[in-house]
Amino acid sequence: MQLTQINQNLFYFKGPVNIGYIWQGDSGMLVDAGIDAQTMKKVLKQLDEQNYPVTHLFITHAHSDHYGGGSYLQQDRPVYTFAPFYEEAILRNPSLEPLYLFGGNDPIPELRNKFLEGKSIFIDEVLQEGVYERDGFNFTTYLLPGHSYYQLGIFIHDCLFAGDSYFSEELLHKHKIPFLTDAHLAIQSLYKLKDIPAQGALPGHGVYEEDFHQTVDANIAYHHELLHMLREFIKENEPVAHEDLIVYMCEEYEIQTPQLSQWLMFRTAVTAYLLALVKQEQVEHKIEHYRWIFKIKGEA
Repeated sequence: MQLTQINQNLFYFKGPVNIGYIWQGDSGMLVDAGIDAQTMKKVLKQLDEQNYPVTHLFITHAHSDHYGGGSYLQQDRPVYTFAPFYEEAILRNPSLEPLYLFGGNDPIPELRNKFLEGKSIFIDEVLQEGVYERDGFNFTTYLLPGHSYYQLGIFIHDCLFAGDSYFSEELLHKHKIPFLTDAHLAIQSLYKLKDIPAQGALPGHGVYEEDFHQTVDANIAYHHELLHMLREFIKENEPVAHEDLIVYMCEEYEIQTPQLSQWLMFRTAVTAYLLALVKQEQVEHKIEHYRWIFKIKGEA
């Protein structure tokens, strides 16, 4: 991971999951913490070599690839940690993530791994959307749900650290069905991004771009494409059971899910698009013969 400068005060570590860094004189804030202790050790080593302080941590959302290194950081040095409302419950109790992915059942051992369950971290202050001044840091947080329940982006020094509210085009096509909890909210968040007066933005996965609107538009188009595809399949095959829709989408995109954790994440992602169609009143659903089924709204 190489430290890359954005402007006089802002930097980021480019990696599988980006980590932002905000320098404010004697203070320094990391935006997200990577997936594990090894990642955080590499980050701290580079910052220490250049005498950049680390005094604060801001977590955008409670997915383990964004907070897993936080526990090591908090053990290594005193940091004041911010986290979004609601998300902080998972950060303090990481087993909640495999618990909800597993439908509320007690997660079996193969789901208790660092990709789904990071180490617990302590939260000093819970934030909601708003304008803040803390220890010399002046920033605005934006609520950007859809990928996670109460994800917050942080706007500071003319840049937006956007978390996973949007993805690079490369990542969209790599993962094919991006992980979302609600595609309707995700699309709303994407339109909201376009109104934030940022001179540049950094997603959790991708590169810093000054002209990031084109990438945001590509995300909007991609989500609409999946929604259209899902709706057309329901129209041609209604009524369609929930699991049959998961099979269809995964087969159509040639997705391999040999592990239970992978299947659960794609089940959640496909359901996120179904939820959007329900919210947009394009499809309706009911329980029939012990199955959750979907059909086009208003059709017999």
